[in-house]
Amino acid sequence: MQFIKNLVRDEAGATAIEYGLIAALIAVAAIAAMQGLGNQLSSTFTTVSTKMANGNK
Repeated sequence: MQFIKNLVRDEAGATAIEYGLIAALIAVAAIAAMQGLGNQLSSTFTTVSTKMANGNK
């Protein structure tokens, strides 16, 4: 019976799960931000490459 009482009071597992969820949320936000930046950077390099090939300033 004492084991069950201790198990109910133990919050270490819940804290670990919360930290894991926070880390996952941060990872998803970072990936989304990097994808948007990557698309913009690709577009910039394409524009620069086209202008260099055409001799435009």
